[in-house]
Amino acid sequence: MLWLTLVALPIGVAALVVWRHPLAAFYAFLLGLAFHNAAMAALYGAGLRGVPLTFSQAWKEILLFVALARVGFDASRSRALPFRPRTVDVLALVFSVFVICYSLIPQNALGGSADLHGIVLGARHNLVAIGAYFLGRSLVTGAEQVRSLLWTLAIGAAAVAAIGLADMAFISIGWWRDSAVPKYFQHLGFDYHGTGVSQNGSGGLPENFIYSTGSEKEFYRRLVSVFLSPLATAYMLTLALLAIAAGGSLARRRRLVVAIAGVSALALLYTFSRSALLVLAGALIVLALVQRRRRLIAIGVATVVLALVWAAVFPHVAPSGHWTQADLALQREIAAEKGVSHASQVTLGDASTESHWASLRAGVRTVIHHPQGYGVGNVGQVASRTGVEIKAGESNYTEMGAEMGVGGALSWIAWNLTLLAALFLAARRSADPARRHFAALCTAFLAAALALSVQTDVIGDPWMAYVVWGFAGLALASRAENGRQKTASPGATRRD
Repeated sequence: MLWLTLVALPIGVAALVVWRHPLAAFYAFLLGLAFHNAAMAALYGAGLRGVPLTFSQAWKEILLFVALARVGFDASRSRALPFRPRTVDVLALVFSVFVICYSLIPQNALGGSADLHGIVLGARHNLVAIGAYFLGRSLVTGAEQVRSLLWTLAIGAAAVAAIGLADMAFISIGWWRDSAVPKYFQHLGFDYHGTGVSQNGSGGLPENFIYSTGSEKEFYRRLVSVFLSPLATAYMLTLALLAIAAGGSLARRRRLVVAIAGVSALALLYTFSRSALLVLAGALIVLALVQRRRRLIAIGVATVVLALVWAAVFPHVAPSGHWTQADLALQREIAAEKGVSHASQVTLGDASTESHWASLRAGVRTVIHHPQGYGVGNVGQVASRTGVEIKAGESNYTEMGAEMGVGGALSWIAWNLTLLAALFLAARRSADPARRHFAALCTAFLAAALALSVQTDVIGDPWMAYVVWGFAGLALASRAENGRQKTASPGATRRD
């Protein structure tokens, strides 16, 4: 009971703050979600279990619900919607209807096998971005609020980067093997087979903690920081670098910005996420087109060159580690099952580009051969956690199709493309310079997320789901639409 009190009190205080100032939820998402996995693993290691741990893990959903409830309360009191609905909002609701319907349709009618737990997890996975978007869409923000959010993003990314670099320099991979992290992920339902597996071949660190070349002698470490994931860390750092590249209010403190950009860029390289570097390059070009800044195109091209060079350089500069005997035994067993030589077995290392494309092709075939979908909870990390057959994975597009059929996938694509177009138009046509800048940046954010979604489950990373789509909603919320809230909903607009 003491643990529940200690956990419930800070979440309750945060919920009260969010009820009074809904925009505060985005500050919690920016920083809290970055440290979420590390904090939860620490609580698990300290002995937290059951309801207190589940309640702790749900803090982000609780704050989102409270913020949306405040928006709904203000709307009912004023007898007016918090914003004027547009096509993009209708498409968001259409996708939500697909999620709800495919969560309610009996699984045996679709050929799926998800249980109630998997359906709930899958519905949450698909609806979080929608909720964050509508929260942002309902709030009025001025230049000062946007500036504060972007500084929070930049400074938070620098802290994540610094922690990750310090970890690689001073903390051994053995410490990570013996930490609570493997058992915490196992508690969540993930049975990773990375380094540090037990004698029975289970309970290791996530495979992407390290990069393996197939050598029995050593592997190379990747920067995971407090996200406990090189990919999630890379995504935050990518968005922070885009925010810096966009200029605006962050450019006014040049020395601080240069320091933040330097540590963030170095940490991004050590995550060894080649897809993130290439997407960063593409997003810089998108930003250049939106802002009409040709220099960003050159920076984007230079980033592509850097990504290619870094792929060759990384094994020579990355910290290395050594396999345990249990690791090697598992690698040999997997290699024997696949009928390949041990040297070519990279299951415990970084997923290759070929494996990503193979997964994408398999997902496309699944959608083509089963266009009606299998129901929510049968794909990706949700299926992995709940122990059901994974119908598709690694791509949000094929996952949507495998869960909710061709219609569900098309509704997801239509909403996001319309959202991208709406952000682009806001960046070009808005009379407010601060809103133009923020909309341009959110256009690049969303373009990066949609590109990454081709080969990975971007919305499965809560930080991306809450921040990218939440910021997109904020960028579309204008004072002309939401100005009536100033008298009708003081709690939602006191921050102006």
